[in-house]
Amino acid sequence: MTEPVDPIARALALPLWSQKATAVPLGGGITNLNVLVTDGPRRAVVRIGDDIPVHQIMRFNELAASRAAHAAGISPAVIHHEPGALVIDFVEGRTMTASDLQDQDLLEQALALVMHAHRDIPLHLRGPALAFWVFQTLRDYAATLEEGRSRHVPILTALLEEAGMLERAVGRIELVFGHNDLLPANFLHDGRRMWLIDWDYAGWNSPLFDLGGLAANNSLGPAQEEWLLTAYYGTPPDADLWRRYRAMKAAAALREAMWSMVQEIHSELDFDYAAYTADYLATYRAALAAFRTSS
Repeated sequence: MTEPVDPIARALALPLWSQKATAVPLGGGITNLNVLVTDGPRRAVVRIGDDIPVHQIMRFNELAASRAAHAAGISPAVIHHEPGALVIDFVEGRTMTASDLQDQDLLEQALALVMHAHRDIPLHLRGPALAFWVFQTLRDYAATLEEGRSRHVPILTALLEEAGMLERAVGRIELVFGHNDLLPANFLHDGRRMWLIDWDYAGWNSPLFDLGGLAANNSLGPAQEEWLLTAYYGTPPDADLWRRYRAMKAAAALREAMWSMVQEIHSELDFDYAAYTADYLATYRAALAAFRTSS
């Protein structure tokens, strides 16, 4: 059995710091162990974690995306990396909440950053990069849950049938380089500008996934969703775009719910994944109902 990692000791053992460096756990992470290191005037975040195959997280991909996001002016700089650890500049700022991103001004800043990422990260991306197709992720999650004898096994068949219907509704897509995890906690505001962090799930994808995730994860209302689509595409959404968007929004919510189901049986972090699963299943079912009503 693998020995548990002491994140503080692991962070301080990196060959970056003076002997006076100190470290404290950084709250908020629900996938990785995060540590804030202070070394004189320098402050940095150390993200502790190896590849996570059950979530298709490959650290080479996170590193490439993080570097490209910094080069594009979207994310803090990568200071150091080695197997099991990624070190980035610390941004002194406020972590966004869903209620923050329901504010129109902050939502506009967040969408501008997402559009910037879609447009400009590919200009700086080096080496191979993964694709992120939510429906493949859902199928793989279902297999992982079956193998792990999850308490959610009885509902998996129905969820996969619904996912198949949503995949058919999305249809043909355009490709952008997406963040693919637009939880409010991945947006920071330093008082002057917004930052987008945590590129674990970055990869080529439809822009509708980031747009749907932004809406689902932050409980945006219909008027803001219409604004979101109009601002992104430069024209009001027609019935076809609404249908494809609502299908992808439901899939984004289902992915978050099934991600949490997998965490329930695989994660050792101290977090109430059962409650998180229940919350996102409710979000998914509401999004699915909206899709079906509009179809």
